[in-house]
Amino acid sequence: MSGSASEIKEIRKIIHIDMDAFYASVEQRDNPDLRGKPVAVGGSAERGVVAAASYEARQFGVKSAMPSKIAASRCPHLIFVRPRFDAYKAVSQQIRSIFYDYTDLVEPLSLDEAYLDVTSNKKGMLSATRIAVEIRKRIFEETQLTASAGISLNKFLAKTASDVKKPNGLFLIPPDQAEGFVEKMAIEKFFGIGKVTAEKMHKMGISTGRDLKKWTELSLVDRFGKSGHYYYQIARAIDNRKVNPNRIQKSLGAENTFSSDLMNYESVRKELIEISEVLHRRMERSKTVGRTLTVKAKYTDFRTVTRSKTLDQWIESIEQIQSIYEELLSSIPIENGIRLLGLSLSNLNHEEQEEEQPKILQMTLEF
Repeated sequence: MSGSASEIKEIRKIIHIDMDAFYASVEQRDNPDLRGKPVAVGGSAERGVVAAASYEARQFGVKSAMPSKIAASRCPHLIFVRPRFDAYKAVSQQIRSIFYDYTDLVEPLSLDEAYLDVTSNKKGMLSATRIAVEIRKRIFEETQLTASAGISLNKFLAKTASDVKKPNGLFLIPPDQAEGFVEKMAIEKFFGIGKVTAEKMHKMGISTGRDLKKWTELSLVDRFGKSGHYYYQIARAIDNRKVNPNRIQKSLGAENTFSSDLMNYESVRKELIEISEVLHRRMERSKTVGRTLTVKAKYTDFRTVTRSKTLDQWIESIEQIQSIYEELLSSIPIENGIRLLGLSLSNLNHEEQEEEQPKILQMTLEF
């Protein structure tokens, strides 16, 4: 591949905002008794999975997606709190309304993080850093929660930057320092490089961005498949993905984890009725229908089984949902005890749209 990184790099002003321990922070805000204490949202001391952990809990090695029993063993005084997703969604909407005061180019990644393209913005502000400072200040004033921000010329670098001063921090990677910053990064810090890939890279003698940059694109594709193209680009601080304000929702779902395992089809059907009602309400609120329904069952040993059916017509009524999961149910084993059930709708009635966004190629932007 010919040409320097600066010749092929698209430079925009991108901010990545990431709320700090979002679910747990909302719980600590709303319940003063939890402040300053190790909190796990989701699960219990006996079963379940941690959905989020406060920073006090993280000091003991408690992490999201960790089985609750392991979390409790690492932090014996850990406080488990039931999740309140309606509360988290309400706060998320507050935060997004702040984003839209500055730009319509907002790409939410989840309830607690988003990319913003502020190359051209509603305030006419030249400095992306100043915008990020204002947004963080407003988030705290309006929600009493803290957020971390990363600012740079593309999405990869902005997300990388938001982790540098976390929690409650801000970090800028200017365009003229981007490649040097990436060269010094440990491979484990690269967004998109997981634990297994990092271990494979270490065996190849790749420990930093500088090491990764020595490999040709062809060699990386040979060893990592299509991901090799991505690794080659980010080693050079290149990421030409646009901030997509119309991210397409791939599926809509509802699920429930039970305090006692379900051991027969009668109890499974009873729970699926309630889950299907939740799913249907979400379909109505979002005016969404789909063609594929999936039933998910997770067992005590964390093994997961899914069964799906796709129709030629839209699945839009609760009667259709219940008829389909009844048909799929007989192929789902039950003898080992089901700890979680879920229903999800996919192949939704969305059409992807892409808006034209500003592209700026000079290196003289004020960040």
